[in-house]
Amino acid sequence: MAKRNVNILKIGTEKIRLGERKKFQLEVGSLYDYTKLNIPIEVIRGKEDGPTLFISAAIHGDEINGVEILKRLLQRPVLNRLKGTLIAVPVVNVFGFNNKSRYLPDRRDLNRSFPGSSKGSLASRLAYIFTKEIVNKCTHGIDLHTGAIHRSNLSQIRACLDDPITNDIAKQFGVPVLINSQLRDGSLREAARKKNVKMLLFEGGEALRFNENVIKSGLNGCLSVMRYIGMLPPVRSSSALEKRQAKAYVAKDSFWVRAGHSGSFRSRKKLGDSVVKGDILAVISDPFGAQSVNIVAPEEGIVVGKSTIPLVNRGDAVFHVATFRNVKKVKTELDL
Repeated sequence: MAKRNVNILKIGTEKIRLGERKKFQLEVGSLYDYTKLNIPIEVIRGKEDGPTLFISAAIHGDEINGVEILKRLLQRPVLNRLKGTLIAVPVVNVFGFNNKSRYLPDRRDLNRSFPGSSKGSLASRLAYIFTKEIVNKCTHGIDLHTGAIHRSNLSQIRACLDDPITNDIAKQFGVPVLINSQLRDGSLREAARKKNVKMLLFEGGEALRFNENVIKSGLNGCLSVMRYIGMLPPVRSSSALEKRQAKAYVAKDSFWVRAGHSGSFRSRKKLGDSVVKGDILAVISDPFGAQSVNIVAPEEGIVVGKSTIPLVNRGDAVFHVATFRNVKKVKTELDL
């Protein structure tokens, strides 16, 4: 983690002082016609120094729940009482966002391109700018994601939970399901870890769809983390906004259940459902319904992700199931 000048934060050509709030654009490239493409950024600095937190969304350009989460967060009056610095980046992959695409024009995944290079591919250059100008100047980070196209995720946190500090922060987010997710080469989480930036990845909902429950969950989670790390004052016990925080459970493992046949897909389970070994998760049939095959759960767990498209090919991943030491407790928490 780089040394910071407490009084002045510099991002690109912008300088933000303690007590300032500023919106600006960080140039990252251009279109074929030379139209400039910029990452929109809003920085809020409290009058007192404290943690520096980035919250990013749309690293995958079609994952838009996080854009709405950040929009609502930035409208909260409580940010006037901020201690430290919030760097909000609602659209990182501006190329994909404008094309409603997960990827960049070169078909590369930005979240496999970090920390990037100033002389690399388009994805690598964008990753380099984001790492250099944002990540390297922070102490903490939250990256907001959804499931891929035609795939929806239960609200969950993925993080390096073997790190005690990250584990504690993850439990404060307020979602019942935590997944101890290994770092992937080229991911933003890997780049942040190398700079000792404590980072969470929030997953919830589906690409190109707003999900109100997921948006509320992500918004409340970001606020809870900011309170926990000392950026915002604690909620007063008498506050009407105070809600019971969900107890968090760390998954032992997770796995994908795949379709054994091609055909039309009718799900029997929804996100957050508990399953036991042998439960029917879905039925795959031919167009006439003359032949049908059940997809069954291979072991006990909670459905944390599923396909939303009713047509499948053999081998398609259709259900993501997380396993826990006590599935009943997790299910009870999800039902509250």
